[in-house]
Amino acid sequence: MRTFTFEVQSWPLKEPFSITGHTWTNTNILFVTISENGVVGRGEATGVYYLGENGDSMLRDAESVRSALESGANREQLLTLLPHGGARNAIDSALWDLEAKRAGTSIFELSNVTQKEIHTVNTIGIDTPEVMAAKARAMTVKNIKVKLNGERAMERISAVCEARPDASIVVDVNQGWTFEQLVELAPRFKALGIKMIEQPLPRGEDADLEDYDSPITLCADESCLDTSELEQASRRYQMINIKLDKTGGLTEALKLARQATDKGLKLMVGNMMGTSLGMAPAFVIAQLCEYVDLDGALFLSEDREHPMSYEDGLVTGLTPALWG
Repeated sequence: MRTFTFEVQSWPLKEPFSITGHTWTNTNILFVTISENGVVGRGEATGVYYLGENGDSMLRDAESVRSALESGANREQLLTLLPHGGARNAIDSALWDLEAKRAGTSIFELSNVTQKEIHTVNTIGIDTPEVMAAKARAMTVKNIKVKLNGERAMERISAVCEARPDASIVVDVNQGWTFEQLVELAPRFKALGIKMIEQPLPRGEDADLEDYDSPITLCADESCLDTSELEQASRRYQMINIKLDKTGGLTEALKLARQATDKGLKLMVGNMMGTSLGMAPAFVIAQLCEYVDLDGALFLSEDREHPMSYEDGLVTGLTPALWG
């Protein structure tokens, strides 16, 4: 017999975290467990805030498919039971965990993904240039991701670059620029040595990129949720940021990664904040990516038991006690 539990949990952040248009002080997570013949699988999701998802909406979505799940629906069937989003991600993650534990095999063997050494960026939220520079100096990692919006962008990124001339720096605008700002700033960012700009324009308002020859690699985040949006995104961006809350789980994320690679696109994996349990399935996708952004658990005041380890950006410690 298979049983499910769905629970919304609130996890406080160490300090407020700001991006374009949003500031968080805590993250609400849908926590899912599956029990079957004494074996337990777990998963979590934060949801996609810019699509209106929150803890309550994810809980409603999960409850809507409880009967099908308890009747034995699998990961592939789940793709037709729920749309992309947080609820499907949390359930899909729990199903992967259950499957790995029942088979007594590693998640990498189960997913047919080869494991390698993974280094994540550490992220600096929007603040004053002085505070952002101080945070950059305090970081021991070599890979830094800087959140920016349309205000004081050059001042902020210049301060970070000056503070860490040794670092490899990428930028995430979270839909915060106009096309005119991108055209103006991209060459100046390239001159500073910035490696990539993530989601400069609003979702649905980036058609101008099809005729734009960017001096810096542009990465789609909000503009590519899953495989259904890949064709359009491939005409506008050179890289895709895969997030499991967007794809609705690892099952769809693996399909997106392979299809994007077939189109010659570069890959990044990201997160919507969460505990190590949320980072764990994304760690599988990280094996296929050029850029990795899995530092979400580091923003929380505490983590789950058996957490993943982050030391100078090196991500280790994924064990079956946590997930997979």
